[in-house]
Parts: sequence; C-alpha cells; structure tokens
Amino acid sequence: MLDSSVKIAEQFSPDEHAVLFHGNCLDLLKEIPDRSMQLVVTSPPYNIGKEYEKKINVDTYISQQAEVIKDCVRVLSDTGSICWQVGNYVNSSSIIPLDTILYPIFTDMNLVMRNRIIWHFEHGLHCTKRFSGRYETIIWFTRKTKDFVFNLDPVRVPQKYPGKKYFKGPKAGQYSCNPLGKNPGDIWDIPNVKNNHIEKTEHPCQFPVGLIERLVLSMTNEGDWVFDPFLGTGTSVIAALRHKRRAAGAETEKKYVEIAHDRIQKELNGTLRTRPMNKLKYDPKAGNNKLTIPPWNTNEERTQQPRLLESPGEYHYENS
Repeated sequence: MLDSSVKIAEQFSPDEHAVLFHGNCLDLLKEIPDRSMQLVVTSPPYNIGKEYEKKINVDTYISQQAEVIKDCVRVLSDTGSICWQVGNYVNSSSIIPLDTILYPIFTDMNLVMRNRIIWHFEHGLHCTKRFSGRYETIIWFTRKTKDFVFNLDPVRVPQKYPGKKYFKGPKAGQYSCNPLGKNPGDIWDIPNVKNNHIEKTEHPCQFPVGLIERLVLSMTNEGDWVFDPFLGTGTSVIAALRHKRRAAGAETEKKYVEIAHDRIQKELNGTLRTRPMNKLKYDPKAGNNKLTIPPWNTNEERTQQPRLLESPGEYHYENS
C-alpha cells in the first residue's frame, strides 16, 4: 500500500509527491523548473469534437500543440523522455494520423524519436465505409543523448518459448531466452477502457493505467518526476505514484479533476481497482463463453463473395 499520508497538492512544488492542477497546463508549466521532469506523458485532445474540446482548424490545433510541446521540452530532464499518445483526426471522412503531423514539432526542437509504439485494442467505433480503427500510437522522444533512461527488465513480458535452446555454436544446449522475459516490442496489445472495463469513468477517452505503467517503469527511476499536461482522470499520476515516483498534471474540466482526485486518493489508500499491467487478454472461446456460438446457420449455403479465411472448397461457382 502507498503512503496514505501523501497529500494531493493543487500547486506545483518540488517537495510535493502528487500535484493535481485545475486549469490550463501552460499555467502549471510556468511553476515547473527547467529540466526537472524525467517523463512527460500524455494523451492530448485529438480535435475530434469530444465534450471536453472544441473542434478547431487543423493548423490552429497544431499551433496550440506546439506551444505546449515547447514548454514540455523546456522542463524535460537531460536523460528524460516525452511520450505523446495520439490517434487519428477525421475530417470529412478523411483520416489524418496526428503523430505524423506532430512529429516535425518534436524534431524541430532537437529531439530524437526512439520508438513509434502501436497500441492495439479490440473495441471501438464500427465503421461501414472503411476498416474500423483499432490502434493508436505513442511517439517517444528524447534529447540527443545516449544517456537517456531506459529500464527494460521491469517491463519484460513472458517468453513464448522459455525452454528454447541454442542448437549450435559455443552456446549449444544453453537456454537462449532471457529468464526475466522478453522485450515487449513496439506493438502493445492492451485493452482500451470501454464500458465493461474495471477502470471506466465518465471520461470518453480514458487510457488504461497499465499502458502508462509500462512507460513509467521503463523511462524513469524511483523518486523521478512524471508530468502530464492533459491529465484527464488522473491515470498518469496514478501510474507514477504506484511505482514510487512523483507526478504532476493539469486538467481544465472540473468534473474530471474531481474524478482524478478521487481515483488518486484511492490509489494512495490502496483501494483503486485497475487492470494488472501484464494481464493476458481474455479469450472468450477458451473461457467457454456462449456468445462465441453464432446464432445463424453456419451450414447454410452462401451466395455472396467468399470470406477471406474460409476455404474456397465450401463454395460452388457456376460457369459464366
């Protein structure tokens, strides 16, 4: 259990452990010293007209993002990381990947991209005129240095074949896998927070604690500061506190600040329920879920185009 005596501060101070600022992140950033944050991690508004944002011209959106990013770079430590988690902006049915239009902002500030992480999930809006979107991206940047913090061991995942051995060479017969697990790679299959998710709140675009835990553990050390300029319901602060880091974040919407305060306090008390970081995804067939049995007659002869993964032998074609 975390130290429940830790207080949630409303203003930034280097002596605090958890800062929840109600207001514009640029105002909070004014209080934060240069090069003091080890990790800046956030999921900014996507400019798609959610209840907490007003849809604006793309150029204006990029300009606003650039202003925030510039100040985030100012507070970034010499060994620190910036992780910007974004999806797609949709304009008149045209998709614009936000990471591609934000990338030049970071590189123009002399940062280096270390990874473009694909966050894959199964649930979301169902499209009829294109394939349904089932991923977002995390673009990870550091300063131009070889000394940036990256701790792989705390975020390793189980090996697929832990008994695999070298079959030739000087290591023949020895196990070839790291006993601590393997590198999780740059495609992360983590469920998003939808209605049946244990972490679900009123926020329509909440991201899971486990996603941020992986970034916190790999890119910071105990006692380091984590900063989120668009905090939402407090996920980044929760992930940081859980692993003995300090954290600060800003949120403009009062109701989300209240939700964040409640969730952070529950985390400090040890009562917040979240999905474990490395929990395997649920397999409905393995769980004998009856909903996996289709209600329609699968043996009924079909006349439509064959489906991709079904054997052509199941269909009868007439000569033209």
